[in-house]
Amino acid sequence: MTNLQLIATCPMGLEAIVARELQDLGYADTRTENGRVNFSGGPADICRTNLWLRTADRVLIKMGEFEARTFDELFEGTKAIDWADYIPANGEFPVQGRSHKSQLSSVPACQGIVKKAIVEKLKLAYRTEWFPEDGDLYAIEVQLLKDRAQIVLDTTGPSLHKRGYRKLVTEAPLKETMAAAMVLLSRWRPERPLYDPFCGSGTIPVEAAMIGWNIAPGLRRSFSSEPWPIIGQAAWDDAQDEAFDAVRDDIPLQIGGSDIDGSAIEIALASAAKAGLAKQLTWQTMPVHEVRLEGEYGCIITNPPYGERLGTDREADRAVRELGAIAAAAPSWSVFALSPSREFERDYGKPAHKKRKLYNGRIECSLYQYLGPLPPFRQTERQD
Repeated sequence: MTNLQLIATCPMGLEAIVARELQDLGYADTRTENGRVNFSGGPADICRTNLWLRTADRVLIKMGEFEARTFDELFEGTKAIDWADYIPANGEFPVQGRSHKSQLSSVPACQGIVKKAIVEKLKLAYRTEWFPEDGDLYAIEVQLLKDRAQIVLDTTGPSLHKRGYRKLVTEAPLKETMAAAMVLLSRWRPERPLYDPFCGSGTIPVEAAMIGWNIAPGLRRSFSSEPWPIIGQAAWDDAQDEAFDAVRDDIPLQIGGSDIDGSAIEIALASAAKAGLAKQLTWQTMPVHEVRLEGEYGCIITNPPYGERLGTDREADRAVRELGAIAAAAPSWSVFALSPSREFERDYGKPAHKKRKLYNGRIECSLYQYLGPLPPFRQTERQD
């Protein structure tokens, strides 16, 4: 079991970012598809990737893939997998499913067939007719696309965006994974100031600080595969020790945020404290037009409010105009703003240098990128 086929799932548009993260972690064989990045590794790599991936949703084991135009083909393909290598006799193994453009279109029926096939295979391995399913969780999903079935095993549990530091959220929270993606796409570095004038519950500044200090985002949470015998506690201990040793908390940070909603700032303060970053981040309750950016060559990274999310269209348009005004007063700064508005550039006051399509939940957005000059010590680097 040293060479597993693994999958890091992610929102559409973030595949290249997840692939870059995996490559930075040392996984050179990445292969991207819509909403996922395939790579290979052993049990220890399940630990490392769950702890370190900032922009992925889950890490899955690809258990099998085969043609399945009939229920018999689905049953036999599933039964051919060596399930006892993974699931103990008392393991809990619920089955979820999806089907798209396939003859087997009834998801509940497909889930039932897969469950039955797994039970039959485990009966042969454990020589029993009944499984209590009162042990650790082994969540399984059958994915049918164009009459081809893929069976996967979830190693993560609750989605990777649930870092463990944010217990309360504002009315329209930005997922931690998307906030981290925005910071990574900006190519910000910790020696530069960073500010979010629409910080809400503070997710972008907190994620930026974790990136700046090289804090693995999964250090404050648990994963469903932690008790699995196929991995072992030693592998988790080694991965966590590696992550703790990699923290660079001696780097000074210039990261702050503000929001007109004082209750949101209270949540941001609590989140920063929970993340162990209370003294590294600054927060203010103020409207955007009062923001004055301090320092040179900084980055505004933000998710302005918009009609579908908060407030009215008129208020959202005004917020973007005010964002453009404070950015104009700081010409050495770069701006990265996530918005679904097709009129964003008009309201901001000038066209973006680059735009990248991303999805904030199910809302199609663009990351509008206004690239200021690089700091003198980074003039030879490329900003993209």
